[in-house]
Amino acid sequence: MIETITSPLRAVWESLLERLFFLPPFPETIDSLALFSLLLVVGLLLGEWLHAHARWPKVTGYVLAGIVFGPSALSWISIEALAQARPIADAALGLLMMEVGRRLDLSWLRRNPELLRSTLADITLSFALIFIFALWLVGLTPAWAAATAAVTMASAPAVVLLTIEEAKAQGQVTERIILHTAISSAASFVAFAIVLGIVHAELSEDWLNALVHPLWVVVGALLVGGMGTWLALRIAKTLPKGSLAQVFVLIACALLAVGIARMLAVPVFLTLFLMGVLLASRDQQQTLRYTALPEGHWLLAIVLFVIVGASLPWQEFTWLAGLQALGLLLVRAAAKAGAMAWSGGSLPLPKRLLVGMGIQPLSATAVFMAYEIASLYPEVGRSALTLPLFAAAMMELVGPALCRLALHRSGECESGERNRGGIA
Repeated sequence: MIETITSPLRAVWESLLERLFFLPPFPETIDSLALFSLLLVVGLLLGEWLHAHARWPKVTGYVLAGIVFGPSALSWISIEALAQARPIADAALGLLMMEVGRRLDLSWLRRNPELLRSTLADITLSFALIFIFALWLVGLTPAWAAATAAVTMASAPAVVLLTIEEAKAQGQVTERIILHTAISSAASFVAFAIVLGIVHAELSEDWLNALVHPLWVVVGALLVGGMGTWLALRIAKTLPKGSLAQVFVLIACALLAVGIARMLAVPVFLTLFLMGVLLASRDQQQTLRYTALPEGHWLLAIVLFVIVGASLPWQEFTWLAGLQALGLLLVRAAAKAGAMAWSGGSLPLPKRLLVGMGIQPLSATAVFMAYEIASLYPEVGRSALTLPLFAAAMMELVGPALCRLALHRSGECESGERNRGGIA
């Protein structure tokens, strides 16, 4: 289709080249900046239209835009263009992960044993049941079953955070959804590091990879995140609290951490999550405690979820893979709901189950983790990790709606919620 449109333009352009020597050759690919602009516009319009007419979460519209225009459908966004857009997606996911890390309140866990009990139950039950499902029912090897469990055990921090912001939700259910999401993300990152060693132990000829790579990931992320934290706090102390300059410093230090993490092959999502945790714990003078990202980070979120949608391997979908992914999601949902119901505590059972519904999303972090592991051994990893990728693909569309429904059922959304949310 695109070739049909561009062929006449190419012929005219090449005829002009004979006389207008200053013209460049006919562009074979769309410029990356133009691509990002198109991603923003198309994702924004589709998200806004679905939100206004179907009351769908805007994140779902962004993902659909990526699926429709990505390699799985129209192929207007090529694989090469996705590779060019990856730094922007890393920056967007990194900023959102930093915000999740900043909201991780471990003191609340220490003061509330019931929360500690429910988070541990969620982490343990989710990993164990998914691992058993992938190992026994799907037939993956222990290493790749563990990788599947590590990738899919946690909720999607970016989706949960943006859905809560869009719904303007506040209250016990909302805060527990954030807490469970942050803690389970931290646990999945620990499992992710361990799984890297397990995969190397199974497939690598050199045992040193199994020992050093997990340490490189964890220590590297901690050092880079710590450097970004130290730099941000050091500079921000010299600036007025809550000023635009502090916001600029926070974003600039986060992007610096993203760039260094990419240079060192350290996962960006882990680095920025740790940076957020360190910012919350080391900011004794509350220099950046109340410095929030501007609403413009929704612009990056659009690019992130369009790219994630375009990266999902729908062209490889089979009914068997779909049924296996659906089975994984049902097992995962049962684990999270069961953990919330079993944990007990002061929160009534219906609201605990709403928390279990609110932490169902599975999205960008899982996709990035899956591709990170699969890239170690491409000849094996891509096929072995189709299960979590298809599970993430399904929950990209359903997860935001489940989280939104949980927030509305809890009664914690802003009264007379505005139709507009995010950037609109």
